[in-house]
Amino acid sequence: MSDTEEVDQIEDEEEAYEEEVEEGEQDEEKPKFKVPKVPDGEKVDFDDLHKKRQNKDLIELQGLIDVHFENRKKEEEELIALKSRIEKRRSERAEIQRVRTEKDKERQARREEERLKKEEMDQRRKADDDAKKKSALTNMGSSYSSSLQKADTKRGGKKQTEREKKKKILAERRKPLNIDHLNEDKLK
Repeated sequence: MSDTEEVDQIEDEEEAYEEEVEEGEQDEEKPKFKVPKVPDGEKVDFDDLHKKRQNKDLIELQGLIDVHFENRKKEEEELIALKSRIEKRRSERAEIQRVRTEKDKERQARREEERLKKEEMDQRRKADDDAKKKSALTNMGSSYSSSLQKADTKRGGKKQTEREKKKKILAERRKPLNIDHLNEDKLK
């Protein structure tokens, strides 16, 4: 093969490559680069073509690296924002929990206070009722004896016999027997 045939063949390959690149660019969004053209002439410098392709690949790779780091930076910012939101939410929950526990403690303290007040009121009522019962019993005892006296005085319209007068006088003179200081043995 002659040099011109090789150049023609290389140009055909580059045109096919350009068509593939154009189709690929339509499919994917890639940075648009120009394909190095083969110089017209008899001699083709393959080292120069190789360097141009490497430069093109390097530029494309640097573009991809820049995009990657921009995406990574955005993701890191989102991650930092997410962490701050999580921490904020955690502190809000802790505050809400603290407020709830305080309210529960206050509620329990009020219930305990109300319960103690109820117990105190019940004890007062019982004490008042007991006092009323005792006073009623003492009054009833004295009123019972006074009712006997009233019955006697009602009979007073009738003439008392000497025997009734004697019983009355003896009952008035009689002292009640005091047994508080005696033992059980002495009482028997």
